[in-house]
Order: sequence, then C-alpha cells, then structure tokens
Amino acid sequence: MASHKTKKRLALLILIVGLPIYIVVASSLVTWLGRPPILVELLIYIVLGIVWALPFKWVFLGVGQEAPDQNDPQ
Repeated sequence: MASHKTKKRLALLILIVGLPIYIVVASSLVTWLGRPPILVELLIYIVLGIVWALPFKWVFLGVGQEAPDQNDPQ
C-alpha cells in the first residue's frame, strides 16, 4: 500500500497532467467519430467523465483527509 504522501502526489499528477490529456483525447475521439446529435454527445461526455476516474479510485480515497499516521496532541 502506498503512503499517504505518495497518494497525494500521485493524485495531483493525475489531475494536473493526466486529466487534461484525457480531455483532449476524449474530445478528439468524439470529433473524429463525427458530431453526433447534442444529447448523444452529452451522454458520451458524461460516460467518459465517469469512466476516467474508475481506475484511479484507490488513489483518490482518503487523499483529502489528514494522514492516518499523524497524531493530533490536544
């Protein structure tokens, strides 16, 4: 299992580099297929918008929370 710090860095890399590349590829694919009717195109983008995150679900789980190994002395 990756450390919390590693997961945070990987999540940032995916969002800053991977997501823009995925957006360009997805929009190019839809354009290459020919512009479908607007509702079909919207459905395609909704499905592609959900599908990209599924392989990375394990990376994003718990990233926004405090690291589990940090103790908060109070």
